[in-house]
Amino acid sequence: SYESYFNGGRFIHFLLGPATVALAVPLYRQFSKLKKLWLPMSVTLVSGVIIAALSAVTISWVLGASAQTQLSLAPKSATAPVAMDISAQIGGLPSLTAVLVVTTGIIGSVFSSQLFKIMRIKDDNIKGIAMGITAHGIGTARAFQISPEMGAFAGLAMALSAFATAVIVPGLLQVLGLV
Repeated sequence: SYESYFNGGRFIHFLLGPATVALAVPLYRQFSKLKKLWLPMSVTLVSGVIIAALSAVTISWVLGASAQTQLSLAPKSATAPVAMDISAQIGGLPSLTAVLVVTTGIIGSVFSSQLFKIMRIKDDNIKGIAMGITAHGIGTARAFQISPEMGAFAGLAMALSAFATAVIVPGLLQVLGLV
């Protein structure tokens, strides 16, 4: 029941307020830049969500994964609680999705700096957006270690990516006939 869930998660719930403020303050400081980047960020967000889901499902299908595994992989680029809920709703395994989300975040955090150097991406706004969309919470934490600006954009992209994944992925999988 919700009451049992809330009793068990009361401490985490208490910490969410300060965590939200911790993400909001750096983002507020970047508001003028955000106004200029809303269109490219929106296009990147929608494209990133679709490409992440399609590539995960396609690669797993080519490698012979079961339909349930494919459905567990589809939401892996959203933050864990959102991805697990999507996975449960579409017929995937939430526990497998959780492991895939963490793995995705770790891989994105570890290799992003090298990838940005190879691709000659120097703008912290762009790096942050990429980190938030692809490596979610772990990537956002890493982005804050690099710069407050990068972290602010990663935090925003992570939140928007979770929302976009929840809206786009179930419908996309339905169109593909997987759900």
